[in-house]
Amino acid sequence: MHTPTFATPEDAETAFYTALAHADLEAMMAVWSEDDEVVCIHPGGNRLVGITAIREAWRQMFASGTRISVALHQGLQWNCGLTTIRSVRQLVQVNGDDRLEPPLLATNVFIKGARGWRLVMHHASPAPDTDNLHGHDTPTILH
Repeated sequence: MHTPTFATPEDAETAFYTALAHADLEAMMAVWSEDDEVVCIHPGGNRLVGITAIREAWRQMFASGTRISVALHQGLQWNCGLTTIRSVRQLVQVNGDDRLEPPLLATNVFIKGARGWRLVMHHASPAPDTDNLHGHDTPTILH
């Protein structure tokens, strides 16, 4: 399988959420760095460290048959050389379910290496009830 090169952190993030929507394990893992120090925390879940643990968690999630799509809002981005941190609000929709899921807050950390930008950390957690989802949707880049 050809491993894609992501030219920007935004390209890698788009690929992450596309792989999630399609429950595509190989596409999901192509976004992740293969470093031993990668970290993933699903809402209400344990901290997963290392590519093997992360692959297994995504495999189990995708094997469940549940398909979700995520709309991103109010993105904040911090760039520092070869590292980009994105903080986003996620509105999750379970396919086939009309109920509105509570929003999530997520932090995605990307690093640039020889194979382009790769995800090294994804942490999503429920947003507090007081979280304002009706604020501006314009992404903000912080330097």
